Amino acid sequence: MTDEHEMRYAHPDSVEGLLQRGRGLGAVRALQDPPGSAAFVYDGIRRDWRWDGTDDRSLYLARLVRDMDLSPTPVVDQLAGDEEACLRACELLELLALAGSGEARDGLRACVREGDHWISVLESISACWPSDWWEDLADVARARIGAEAELPWFREPWTRFGIEVQSPPFVPRPSLAPLSTAELLTLLADDRTKDDTKVDALRALNGREPAEGLIPLVPSLGTEDGRRSLPLLRRAVERLGALAVPAAHGWARDDRPWLARLGADVVAEHPGPEALPGLVEELADQWAARTWCGPDRTARRLARFGPDAAGAVPYLWRYWLHTPHSYERATYLEALAAIDRDCLDYVYTESLWDCEETARLIGIASAPACPETLGRIAVLRDDPMETSEVRAAARARLATTAGPRPS
Repeated sequence: MTDEHEMRYAHPDSVEGLLQRGRGLGAVRALQDPPGSAAFVYDGIRRDWRWDGTDDRSLYLARLVRDMDLSPTPVVDQLAGDEEACLRACELLELLALAGSGEARDGLRACVREGDHWISVLESISACWPSDWWEDLADVARARIGAEAELPWFREPWTRFGIEVQSPPFVPRPSLAPLSTAELLTLLADDRTKDDTKVDALRALNGREPAEGLIPLVPSLGTEDGRRSLPLLRRAVERLGALAVPAAHGWARDDRPWLARLGADVVAEHPGPEALPGLVEELADQWAARTWCGPDRTARRLARFGPDAAGAVPYLWRYWLHTPHSYERATYLEALAAIDRDCLDYVYTESLWDCEETARLIGIASAPACPETLGRIAVLRDDPMETSEVRAAARARLATTAGPRPS
């Protein structure tokens, strides 16, 4: 996130600042004053206000362009910029096209025919759109690919068009999903099992109930060079929760750095009562330093103490209101709910307009059942731009709050 001048976020209570942070309140206030807010929406598309790549803005901004009845033309024009700007515009235009914008759809197809970054755009729309929206561009792709310095890396849509790619042919490994949990653990315990098979076993385990039998195997699940853990092991251990804590105390003293880090992190995620004052102080220090990356971990640890962590509430509120790192906002809300649920109804309602999927899911699950919130949840349920997870959650919430059908 750079510009010729240092980018500074506007005041967090202003429409501009709220939109930069992806807050739900920003979307609500922008919709109340489209002429006065349009420039801020376009600025959010032109300049990347995300704190890091985990933050989401595309759906948030695309929905504002549609709902404020703004022209997509400036977004289409951005396709002619550098690759980063082009791809940001591409993400928005893909969504707007799904919502019925012919200009957005035509603009992306024109970029494939004539644009500088046509390869990335074609790969993106082929993953997002129905195939009959882009398959007719095969002749264009075959004609243009010869002028490129190197072949594409991804297989789709190129192999469908008969275009050679750099990546080797994909040969799927047999799925381990049919194996029982005991059989997966046996594979992980066997020194003869190859690392890629062990990773597949961990992937299968991560889709099931946490397996306590994994705990004694953890020290043996490092890479061959002993420098790091196997991919997906950390996720499997995290899912074990407090079950892994006794063993983690031993891992934290191990000579292998990866195992010592894993053990220390597990222990830190499940602190005892003696750690509470230090965690509150840690969050206070992070706020004083305006540390935007990482306080979510402190917040999760504090949430485990419930109401006993009341001293952290003022800092959690400040982070929820001010952070530009929108990906962490849902964690602060979850911590507030665990420690003190008072006065959260309006926050849950605002979250229905938030830029982050996790925040919208929390809002759907917890917002009070009133006409405003149920109406918004119905909008999320029916929005073709919305994620499938949010649409499904909205359907489920509305099904549980629906009144009896008339006879």
